[in-house]
Amino acid sequence: MRFVIVTGMSGSGKRTAMKMLEDVGFYCVDNLPVSLIEKFAELISVPGGEISKVALGLDVRADQAFSDTTRILNGLKEKGYKFEILYMEADEKTLIKRYKESRRVHPLSADGMVEDGVRREKEVLSEIRSRADYVIDTSNLLTRELKEELDRIFVKNEAYNSLMITVMSFGYKHGIPADADLVFDVRFLPNPFYIDELKHKTGNDREVQDYVMSFPEAEQFMGKLTDMLCFLIPNYVKEGKNRLVVAIGCTGGKHRSVTLANALYDRMRDRGQYGIKLFHRDVTTSTLQDLQR
Repeated sequence: MRFVIVTGMSGSGKRTAMKMLEDVGFYCVDNLPVSLIEKFAELISVPGGEISKVALGLDVRADQAFSDTTRILNGLKEKGYKFEILYMEADEKTLIKRYKESRRVHPLSADGMVEDGVRREKEVLSEIRSRADYVIDTSNLLTRELKEELDRIFVKNEAYNSLMITVMSFGYKHGIPADADLVFDVRFLPNPFYIDELKHKTGNDREVQDYVMSFPEAEQFMGKLTDMLCFLIPNYVKEGKNRLVVAIGCTGGKHRSVTLANALYDRMRDRGQYGIKLFHRDVTTSTLQDLQR
């Protein structure tokens, strides 16, 4: 019997995760009151039962006694029940944006302020988060990428990557990414924008990549950046960090930063026990100034 408890922040994708687990054969029960967890565990653990995989969704809005969850889970472990905890989360800015877009009221925002509800919920869930076997941050995760991560953990039974790295390119003229952990400025390299045949291409095109990487400084930068990340990442994992955004910026976010973000992704994707994704924030952004040049 594989028993997975799915919980986390409201708006982080718990229900999406439950649907995905259901699609791969889990018997799913959502919003069960905390007081019924022990009885539920007894029922699904009856010898000779037909159910082999169960996912139980615990939602902070479903039970005002959520603070009792830790006590109940401790009791289950003492009685020999085995379970895993999948904790879903996203950063505060993302959760607030999702709530405002959906026009829903946060379950813990008594005064109607989404921000207050998000912060209260984070406090309520802090204890169960510390006990989680898997923590998935969906702030920058596509639905497809979430499915791949869940399949890897619960279908393929591969090792869990506690750290998800996002390599992001951006343009300084559009602002530094607010969620960036590490920011690197590559405007020291010659700008392909001023070469007519490269001006309207991007760092995803071979011609631009060949031009940017033809400079010794570009290769030296990549070597030093790769070495530094190989040192930092194991230490971030050791300290419990589960999300790292590495942002590489140039003027417009189309040529140099895209080229180097692609190169860094290629160098880092098979180097360790972490998940990694690539995101070009400004590669398709055009401004009036660009069009008039």
